Amino acid sequence: MNTADKHYKLINSKTDYVIYYHSLSADLTTEQIKAELERIKEQVASSNGIYNGTLYWEEVKK
Repeated sequence: MNTADKHYKLINSKTDYVIYYHSLSADLTTEQIKAELERIKEQVASSNGIYNGTLYWEEVKK
């Protein structure tokens, strides 16, 4: 992974478990990052039968 990338974890708020990790280029705008994370969240929720409203992203900080 490129250290210039931003790293995120997708968390299920009902269980507090991290269910997905994703990295995005730091060159993307805030709007692009939000759109991409929302798209990924919908995919993960759909493929795992989880309600989209219980999932949220958190940036991984070192």
